[in-house]
Amino acid sequence: MATHRFYIPPPGWDLENLALSQEEAHHCLDVMRCSVGDRIIVFNGEGTEVEAEIVDTSKKHVQLKSLLVSQTDPPPARLTIGQAIPRGKNMDLIIQKATELGASRIIPLLSERTVVQLDAADLEKKRDKWQRVAIEACKQCGQNWLPTVETPLTVDQFVKKSGNAFRLIAAISPAARTLKEILADWDEENETRPADATLMVGPEGDFTPAEVSTAIGAGFSPLSLGPIILRSETAAIYALSVTGYELMN
Repeated sequence: MATHRFYIPPPGWDLENLALSQEEAHHCLDVMRCSVGDRIIVFNGEGTEVEAEIVDTSKKHVQLKSLLVSQTDPPPARLTIGQAIPRGKNMDLIIQKATELGASRIIPLLSERTVVQLDAADLEKKRDKWQRVAIEACKQCGQNWLPTVETPLTVDQFVKKSGNAFRLIAAISPAARTLKEILADWDEENETRPADATLMVGPEGDFTPAEVSTAIGAGFSPLSLGPIILRSETAAIYALSVTGYELMN
């Protein structure tokens, strides 16, 4: 039975000529110890999954024969999370869990209280690394829709770029309301639940009052995550979980 999953990006996706990239071939042959005749799963991150048989290998190449093609429907709602970059490897955890929870876009944020300092070259290297984390999460959890991890933005850039109408910022504020309360107002004004949602989650110490004010002034609703102050990574997982549950079910 095919159990190991590998990623083939859309530009290299050809059902008549499926082959793993050098990096994926290394993982397939040297890490997972697959060989000719084995069956594996490959996916393209855009909903298509194929059960395939390994028909030829070399040190840097794995050639496949397509056996069974299946299509996974896109998520009922597109979730975007703007996450202020936390310390250490916690961003890896957030991206992993956001992928598992069905996020469509993950945008790392550089807030005033972000401890990590990155120049332009570092930003792209980090983005590439984090995109790889998302790919690995898809492989492990069976997710066939790969979220896009974008180059980090400042809070101001993110707020100006966020275009959809349903926007939330996790906030420790008397004005913050539960998601059910915010959705109740939405339901009064609209006939259907939002098809897109954007979430903002702050760093350790939360966003500054000025950043929160900027987001609320641009149309973000302050979202309460309960009476307990959560760690940044916990807040991200919680916010995505409750929002995904309400909009995708």
